Amino acid sequence: MDATTGMTKLRPLYDRIVVKRIEERETTRRGIIIPDSAQEKPQEGEVIAVGKGKRLDDGNLVALDLKAGDRVLFAKYSGNEIKLDGEEFLTMREDDVLGVLEAVPQAAAKKAS
Repeated sequence: MDATTGMTKLRPLYDRIVVKRIEERETTRRGIIIPDSAQEKPQEGEVIAVGKGKRLDDGNLVALDLKAGDRVLFAKYSGNEIKLDGEEFLTMREDDVLGVLEAVPQAAAKKAS
């Protein structure tokens, strides 16, 4: 799968993925919006494109577990930042992903509160 940004296409190789950070506005309890310069970059993002898989020592290709559209959580200093057509992305190995965030059904979310 390719990440398409403007006129540029990026196809990651092997076990690499392209992630776009999910920016969330951070607000304190009293409604004060924290400026971008004071916030840490989010460690959550959406997978935009994935490579074909990981090449094993015996030459076999193993498909990745992630797919485009997955919402993932990654370590603070994971990946390499790149800028394509004015947009920022991260390229990283699938191994750098800590987990996939799945939507919790509304009923389960209310019970947990």
